Amino acid sequence: MILMIDYGAGNTASVANALDEIGTQFCIAKNISDVKEYEKIILPGVGEANYAMQQLRERGFVELIKNSKVPTLGICLGMQLFTEFSEEGETGCIGLVNCKTIKFSNMNEKVPHMGWNNVNTKNDSILFNSIKQNEYFYFAHSFYVEESKYAVASTKHGIEFASAIENKNIYGVQFHPEKSGAAGLQLIKNFGEL
Repeated sequence: MILMIDYGAGNTASVANALDEIGTQFCIAKNISDVKEYEKIILPGVGEANYAMQQLRERGFVELIKNSKVPTLGICLGMQLFTEFSEEGETGCIGLVNCKTIKFSNMNEKVPHMGWNNVNTKNDSILFNSIKQNEYFYFAHSFYVEESKYAVASTKHGIEFASAIENKNIYGVQFHPEKSGAAGLQLIKNFGEL
C-alpha cells in the first residue's frame, strides 16, 4: 500500500489516476491522523516551497517523512522539499539530501521550464528499469535541485540539473511521471515494486 500525502499543493488527483491505471493500491492522507498502514510514501507537489513546508508542518507530516524507513518518492516540488533549502521563499526544507533547490536564472531558455524534455540516466537506478536512456518526460518548474552525488539522472534546460535523485530510501523526480505517458507509468510502477 502506498501512502500519498495530500498537503494541499497540487497534483494528487493525477498521481492517483496514474496509480489506478497501473493497478497499485494506495491511500491518501490529508493529516497525520489519516495515516494507517503503508509500505511506501509518495509526496507529490505543484506550488510554492514555503507554503508547502508550512502545510507539511501543520498537518504533522515532516517528522513522518524524516523518520521514514520505507521507500519515499518526491515528485516535482515533492523532490525539491527533500533538499536542505529552497531559494523559493528562502525556505528551510526537510533535509533528506544535502543540497539546495535553486531558481533558474541568467539563461536564454524560457522559465518556467514547461514541456517535454529528455532525461539522461547516470547509473542503474531501479526507478528507470525498462525505460530507455534519454526518454522524454513532462516538466513544469522554475526551480531545480542542484547537481550532487544524489543525482541519478540529469536534464539540460540552459544548464544541466538533477532530474532524479536517490539517497537510501529517498527517491525524487523533477518531472511529472503521472503526466509522462507510458514511460512515466513505468517509473511509478518501478517505484511501487521496490
